[in-house]
Amino acid sequence: MSTTTYIPRPMANYKEKVIPALMEEFSYKNVMQVPKLEKIVISQGIGAATADKKMIDYAVEEMSAIA
Repeated sequence: MSTTTYIPRPMANYKEKVIPALMEEFSYKNVMQVPKLEKIVISQGIGAATADKKMIDYAVEEMSAIA
């Protein structure tokens, strides 16, 4: 049984790159001073495209590229 846990890429990027950059930019002395990310939400309105399968497929491709 593996003890590794899944960490979403945006959260890993935040921990590895953004937190150190914020600490340097704002002269934080402690990592606990850096603002925390609680939740990352990506949404997209497709409106009238629900009747057109090609539009839905395109919307799925766009969301996959973003996330």
